[in-house]
Amino acid sequence: MARAEQVLVLEPQHELKFRGPFTDVVTATLKLSNPTDRNVCFKVKTTAPRRYCVRPNSGVIDSGSSINVSVMLQPFDYDPNEKSKHKFMVQSMLAPYDMTDMEGVWKEAKPEELMDSKLRCAFEMPLENDKTHESESNQTVSSSASSVKAEHSALPKSASASLDDGEVKKIMEECKRLQMEVQRLREENKQIREDDGLRKRKVTSMAASHSSSSSAMATSAMRDEGLSTRILALCVLFFVIGVIIGKLAL
Repeated sequence: MARAEQVLVLEPQHELKFRGPFTDVVTATLKLSNPTDRNVCFKVKTTAPRRYCVRPNSGVIDSGSSINVSVMLQPFDYDPNEKSKHKFMVQSMLAPYDMTDMEGVWKEAKPEELMDSKLRCAFEMPLENDKTHESESNQTVSSSASSVKAEHSALPKSASASLDDGEVKKIMEECKRLQMEVQRLREENKQIREDDGLRKRKVTSMAASHSSSSSAMATSAMRDEGLSTRILALCVLFFVIGVIIGKLAL
């Protein structure tokens, strides 16, 4: 049974052109459009998978939309006498309405449901005139870029200066804040030391007061004891004198 006709519209339709030099990656763009009222699954395959990088190489294109596929040719030694035999194939199929697993859909697809389109690859080197024009264009772009760069480097000086001033201001404010914090910590430390000294002086004063009070009490007791002894001695003396006077009177 013949396969169904391709429903996707390819741009370009038959050939992918890669323009050198090929000392760096060269990219060609393939546009895939879906003009139908169904979503379409697609895959992009190549006969030289090691030479190309395709992004995206598969997916789903919604109804009435399109997608750009980037085909990147890796650097290689170009030989103008060698004709490219590389080919690409765009394979597609109508997406089921209840599709949940695209890989499963491809595995279960019937041959008559698959559609494909093939494209050749062509390598081109720019001509001398094109090289000269390209070189001039590159020089113009380079000079324009240099001019823009010069203007850009000239313009931001004031902005850079203002930015530096702003940064300096922030640093000064931060230093000031840190100095205030250090001063506050010093005052707290001083206050703690003063409180500690006052507490020690109070303890010393209380101890001294207690000691003085004890000494005073002891001295008072001694004084009282001495006074009592003197009174007793006087009483005894008066008694003896009284006895002597009484005997003399008799």
